[in-house]
Amino acid sequence: MSLDILSCDLLVVGAGPAGLAAATRAAGLGLATVLIDEQPAPGGQIYRAVSSTPVQARDILGADYWHGLGLLQPFFDSGAKHLASATVWSINRRDGDAGFEVAYSVATPGQDPQAALLHCRHIVLATGAQERPFPIPGWTLPGVITAGAAQILLKTSGVVPEGRTVLAGGGPLLYLLAWQYLNAGVRIEAILETAPPGQWRKALPFAWGFLRSPYLGKGLKLLRAVRAAVPIVQGVTSLEAIADATGQVGQLRYEAGGQGRTIAVDQLLLHQGVVPNTNLSRAIGAEHEWSERQDCWQPVVDAWGASSVPQLTIAGDGAGIAGAAAAEHRGRIAAVHAAAALGCIDSATRDREAAPHRAALTLATRGREFFEALYQAPPQFRRPVGDTIVCRCEEATAEQVRHAARLGCQGPNQLKAFLRCGMGPCQGRFCGLTVTELIADEQQRHPREVGYYRLRFPTKPVTLGEIASLPQTDHSRQSVVRFRK
Repeated sequence: MSLDILSCDLLVVGAGPAGLAAATRAAGLGLATVLIDEQPAPGGQIYRAVSSTPVQARDILGADYWHGLGLLQPFFDSGAKHLASATVWSINRRDGDAGFEVAYSVATPGQDPQAALLHCRHIVLATGAQERPFPIPGWTLPGVITAGAAQILLKTSGVVPEGRTVLAGGGPLLYLLAWQYLNAGVRIEAILETAPPGQWRKALPFAWGFLRSPYLGKGLKLLRAVRAAVPIVQGVTSLEAIADATGQVGQLRYEAGGQGRTIAVDQLLLHQGVVPNTNLSRAIGAEHEWSERQDCWQPVVDAWGASSVPQLTIAGDGAGIAGAAAAEHRGRIAAVHAAAALGCIDSATRDREAAPHRAALTLATRGREFFEALYQAPPQFRRPVGDTIVCRCEEATAEQVRHAARLGCQGPNQLKAFLRCGMGPCQGRFCGLTVTELIADEQQRHPREVGYYRLRFPTKPVTLGEIASLPQTDHSRQSVVRFRK
């Protein structure tokens, strides 16, 4: 790898629908654009492996998945540079108003990862969503994974489960995966729906928007197919995965309608919605707020996606969950904003370019409030008790976190001194929301008062070898103090 530092006008981080759309449009407007992504091929989570998936029967994954192919060729033709299998782990502002210096590592098969530096004038973060933590007793057992992880296995490798498979939780992805599994010939023992029976009443005020949305027809068709083939248990109020003699998951104990039941399982797939992936935006110092509708943290952005950090724009689900179709339009809006901020186009051109994407975004987000209210995760599945593992990296339990809160621990940052929560390889991605809510619950405070982890770079694990492979700059040379006798 060359030791030269790559330079560009715009860096887009994340190659999902928002990142692809932003990079394509920005390059088309004349910006020297680089798109960087951890995966070997663009597509993000929603369109993962869309150009290489072994699942070639298109009716298995559905038309919405294959829509991602339409984003690839325009991107490849745009002139934007693509850095694949590359992980951004540090972003620092350069002196003056010169933009950012970004450190990233590239993983080449058969070689140790190599780190490199990139200089850019503006950044669009398109880091997308991650699944909300679903900490139930036994969720760390072999055989228990998230629905999103199961879908990745299907898309990238064509791998589907054998044996007794149960899906539990709530949210559109749970039913989408069930539908895709049915298309692939997988037998599903049951779907355990955790949405409270009266949840629809909270969603009812938003029904008119949903009825006029593009979700209605697709959703009804999908639900009919799943309900006709899979037993569905509604009103599930508790879940516990139990190991068999080999240490694998063997049973699922649950309660519904006031009655406790047990079902034998070989695989348990959990899901209770998605939340913005905010680790990079937090580490760079962008302001975040608590979303009451989605019970999670999200960056504070304006209508263009501009954050509280100058020259940093956030697009797609990383700025707030709105879905793949909305992410595309938010990516293009972010691109024209960046082009204007960098002086490539004037404000009138920016507004004209953004107008059709704003209209399409309004249509794409119509009905979202209905889903958010209908599938809001119940408190007992967000705020565990007892010996349920909360921080998987450090194996801290819910009771340990609650006990620290009773002792006076005021927030997640102080909790690091008690239990090391958030200090493992995931840097709080699997436990951050849960820790915030547990402290808030124990101290009867609002999550926004409790706050979140103070994240610092590097945001992903990096070896000394990678750091040593970084190109030397004047600043790094001057930072070394040599002592002479």
